[in-house]
Amino acid sequence: MSLTIGVTASRTRTITDEDIRAFAQASGDTNSIHLDDAYAASTPFGRRIAHGMLTASLISGILGNDLPGVGTIYLGQNVKFKAPVFIGDTVTATVELTNYREDKRIATFRTTVTNQDGVLVLDGEAVVIAPATT
Repeated sequence: MSLTIGVTASRTRTITDEDIRAFAQASGDTNSIHLDDAYAASTPFGRRIAHGMLTASLISGILGNDLPGVGTIYLGQNVKFKAPVFIGDTVTATVELTNYREDKRIATFRTTVTNQDGVLVLDGEAVVIAPATT
């Protein structure tokens, strides 16, 4: 895939209870807001929410596999969590190339995640070293 300003790639996933439990296990983040129905019901969200970093990790899947692709090296990522993601939500993560420094292969992407209703749940920016064979 060509690294032309404005090029995009997306992935869509429905977030499951299993995803949340596996992420809690892998990350060590066992906050009750993610895992305990009774506790989560007492919060402003009214029910369990996915880890923000679980949602953000979908961006890594795009960058490392699709755009720029295999061999990509993360340099940085900033994220702003805009809305909760609930079990059963279908989210679409998208990256859009906003800057590319060809001599260093440094690519900057706007990163967004929206839910099935088109609500922006995450907004941010990623900076990576693109593989030599993009």
